[in-house]
Amino acid sequence: MAQQPVTLNLLMTAPDAQPWREGMIAEFERKNPGIRINIIEGPNATNLIEDLYTSAFILGESPYDLINMDVIWTSKFAAAGWLLDLTDKVTPQQLEAFSPKDVEGGTYEGRLYRIPLRSDVGMLYYREDLLKQAGLKPPETFEQLMNFSKVLQRSDRAKWGYVWQGRQYEGLVAMFVEVLQGYGGFWVNPETFEVGLDRPESLKAIAFLRDTIKAGVSPPGVTTYQEEETRRIFQSGQAVFLRSWPYVWPLANQKTSQINGKIGIKPMVHAPGENSAACLGGWGLGIAKSTKHPKEAWKAIEYFSSREAQREFILKSGYVPSRRELFTDPEIVAKYPHFPELLKVVDNAVLRPPIAQYAQTSDILQRYLSSALTGRMSPEDAMQAAANETRRLLKASQQKKAA
Repeated sequence: MAQQPVTLNLLMTAPDAQPWREGMIAEFERKNPGIRINIIEGPNATNLIEDLYTSAFILGESPYDLINMDVIWTSKFAAAGWLLDLTDKVTPQQLEAFSPKDVEGGTYEGRLYRIPLRSDVGMLYYREDLLKQAGLKPPETFEQLMNFSKVLQRSDRAKWGYVWQGRQYEGLVAMFVEVLQGYGGFWVNPETFEVGLDRPESLKAIAFLRDTIKAGVSPPGVTTYQEEETRRIFQSGQAVFLRSWPYVWPLANQKTSQINGKIGIKPMVHAPGENSAACLGGWGLGIAKSTKHPKEAWKAIEYFSSREAQREFILKSGYVPSRRELFTDPEIVAKYPHFPELLKVVDNAVLRPPIAQYAQTSDILQRYLSSALTGRMSPEDAMQAAANETRRLLKASQQKKAA
């Protein structure tokens, strides 16, 4: 009697499922007839996917074998004991093929729990054609971004100067981390648990964002926008600058796009004397500790993170690779000419604090940041409260761990 193939369950957002099914999974199953990958399509919002994973693990009957993880989930899932330790399955030499920041994003307390599949970083998009017409170069500083926006708005070349993600959700934190670091500040030091939210740099970062709204450079509704609202405004030709992720590039350069061939992409602006900062995003695969098929799950990860599988996936999807050599692969660069620039940004990306309490820490910052940006609280009061609440949370967590 023929042996039944082993089925591995994998949960992911619906938009991600299609390119996986058509590409990597079909090829993997052809090469591994004894293993089937069953994609379970979840909601589009990544926080809802995280909730589904969390609920399943807490109940102890997780149906998932492979765990498709956003970079910010690794520390929470690993600290809770939900993932297999993968440290001994790969050599340091094998890990060198990946961006070091992506590897760091899959590590918790010195152990590896997640193999990077695709990277992601926050970037600044700009209307190359409009800047050239005005005799301007792409901005390097926050001040230049504001000034160039006003110049182009006054000449009626664009309705808005700069659009960014200001709604109270995880994207607000990712965007803010870049501005905060661009002023030389920090959020939480994962080594010492020091909190930097009530330092002058945080207030400078908030002042910049509030000023974009006050000056009419950003739309009044920017504090309700997520990625797609900002992309649509930029892609319809209404804005000069956009802070977003690399997924925008292939969409904005479609033949039907109003700004096809008219845009550039660069690292985020920063304060004079400081460095540009890009928030690290990206996804990777781990293995559920509860799986009955750890060997098959590892075989799948080895294939999905391989050079050949990732190369085909990147060519079809336009996602950012995690393997360093693919950023300069001639065929990929021919299709996505901005990739070599992205590699430099990925290598210097900023990780959101890889701590077990990340979800609660982020929730605190989201709430108070939103209050400061919408005028419900003064920036000073909001950041003081955010810092104090974060310190209490981290202190209580450390005491609990020590006990």
